[in-house]
Amino acid sequence: MGVPWGLRPYPPRPRGVQPGFVGFETTSAAAEGPEGIEQRLEVRGGRIPAALWAQRGLRKLYLSGTGLREVPAELAALRHLRTLALDGNELLEVPEALCRLPRLAYLYLGRNGLQGLPPAFARLQSLRCLWLEGNFLARFPRALLRLPDLRSLQLGDNRLARLPAGLPRMAGLRGLWLYGNRFEEFLAVLLRMVHLRVLDLDRNRITRFPDLACLSSLRLLSYDHNPVRQPPSVGDAVQLVGDGAQEFMEARQERLQSLQHQEEEEEEEGTEAAPAAPGDGSPLLEDGEGSFAALRGSPGET
Repeated sequence: MGVPWGLRPYPPRPRGVQPGFVGFETTSAAAEGPEGIEQRLEVRGGRIPAALWAQRGLRKLYLSGTGLREVPAELAALRHLRTLALDGNELLEVPEALCRLPRLAYLYLGRNGLQGLPPAFARLQSLRCLWLEGNFLARFPRALLRLPDLRSLQLGDNRLARLPAGLPRMAGLRGLWLYGNRFEEFLAVLLRMVHLRVLDLDRNRITRFPDLACLSSLRLLSYDHNPVRQPPSVGDAVQLVGDGAQEFMEARQERLQSLQHQEEEEEEEGTEAAPAAPGDGSPLLEDGEGSFAALRGSPGET
């Protein structure tokens, strides 16, 4: 089953640009300047055209699947860059020049050969969305804990088995993708991530989940392909994806509709009775309105 494709983040690409294939002599890339005008680039033998670095006003640079094994130091000169796509290359380390881009907000580093992030990565204080899926991360990169405003973190298909106790310091995080890792239990630190709206734990080895109702902001939980016997216990506004989730949500919907119908009947009965004096604290209306409003939660975006 898994998370619907529309809810699992992947790098957007400029119109008409497809990722190249490592090993091809010439691949296609793209860049966008401050006027929003796109230009095509030809990357030959994993080498970026030198003329690119003279364009200091670039806002977006897509170098996905172009066979890069390193990125020139000239990258640091693109100080207006907000989007950088380096996914699907042969990078074994994060280039130092990348850590010197003060306005970088969207960074795609998926499907490379990365085993960690340098301490200097914490300089990227403007970063909002980071894609690191499909690398070789066995430990959660500590530099990320110094990015409290990061909102979306994609760590799927790595080798993680633990998460740091300091994870809640990432208070801005709204979406966390951990599918395809090596978690054998639901780590308690995730219960303190009270601002998370999306949590993806597909394809791990988790056998049981605690009560997750405390994650009041959660709107989507994916636990597919884990050896669990029943759906996790979550709040009424949470969409579940996994074995038994459909039946669980249908039963929950029936229960909520029944409660709503009961509330409406009680409201009608209350209007037929004599009106209560103002400020008398009538429990029927206060309790009825409060519980009815609490049932109206709807899934939101990260």
